[in-house]
Amino acid sequence: MIIKEISLTNWKNFEQVHAECGRRCFIIGPNASGKSNFLDALRFLREVAQDGLQKAVTARGGMKALRYLNARKRPEVGVSVTLDDGWRYDLHFRSPKPSASAGVSVSKECVYRVDDDGRTSTVLERPDIDDKADPMRLSQTALEQVNTNKSFREVADYFRSVRYIHILPQVVRDPKSFSPVPSHNDPYGRDLVSQIWNTNEKTRTARLKRISEALKPVVPQFRELSVEQDKATGLPHLKAKYTHWRPHGAFQNESLFSDGTLRLIALLWAMLDTSGPLLLEEPELSLHEEIVRQLPGMFARLDKTKKRAARQVFVTTHSRAMLEDSGIGSDEVLRLEQNDNGSIIHTADRQDVSAMKDGLSAADVLLPKTSLGKRGQMFLDFAC
Repeated sequence: MIIKEISLTNWKNFEQVHAECGRRCFIIGPNASGKSNFLDALRFLREVAQDGLQKAVTARGGMKALRYLNARKRPEVGVSVTLDDGWRYDLHFRSPKPSASAGVSVSKECVYRVDDDGRTSTVLERPDIDDKADPMRLSQTALEQVNTNKSFREVADYFRSVRYIHILPQVVRDPKSFSPVPSHNDPYGRDLVSQIWNTNEKTRTARLKRISEALKPVVPQFRELSVEQDKATGLPHLKAKYTHWRPHGAFQNESLFSDGTLRLIALLWAMLDTSGPLLLEEPELSLHEEIVRQLPGMFARLDKTKKRAARQVFVTTHSRAMLEDSGIGSDEVLRLEQNDNGSIIHTADRQDVSAMKDGLSAADVLLPKTSLGKRGQMFLDFAC
């Protein structure tokens, strides 16, 4: 199952946008054009399904921080997702009336199912009679409740499988310095080593071996990646042999790994870990451009070794090296642009498609369109 289409209404800096998505989706655009906010819409659905609507909204600073600034006539926020196996989930919510309780209120929640013949049936439509009789029910989505999502639970389970990764190497090295509170599936890597350690030993060993093989071309001295528990502290640590330190190699743990090595390990582990959508925030950070060029292909090669279907990947990037991959199609890139009415999403036009069919890459055709132009020159003039 993959996400086929996404529509956003009054979501952060998007007033009204729609995007079609494939197995891979590369999201490009200038700073502050909405790349992270686009990914956050999918993270939001994950948190709604897992923790509930109220908590997901509060985590983003409430409705004032989440709602599009110019959304005066249509104050509700909407996120709609269509999945490739016929499911469609629509959620719209708003601030409650002054007389209502605190929090946010569901203004619309619908689930549709399209059969093989193209006929659409409604699985859920809210508000319903019960909601009108008891408006407090609208403080929760059906998505987050096991007693109401039975007829579309696979959708809820799918949203819970969304994984966001934006690894901060210093957090991986010393997680307790950032927070003494234990974390679970932390996107910045606080529990990366614990995740690896807590994985079934057979699965863990197989994955680490695969990651070691994938790293050989880019970190030639890196060998024998494993995870071991420190007998003194009880804490797990990544362990690898670096052959260039001593004739027979010397072992180091994650505290001595380079930023780029830690990022690669985290990215590759995430690719092998689950089957849900993977959201990658600028994975090129800390990596040499020659390595970045190999990332799209590296992810594809790793995915092909799995028995299950390849997972969907959303990647935000500013990297020319990333987009030079000849395997990236014109339909795999979403270009974001900021204007006076918020952010808009562009796909490749006919001229772009033709140029890429003639052998030019997304880096040649689409990335230049994200240039800041005169604004970029003004910044350079100021910096100089």
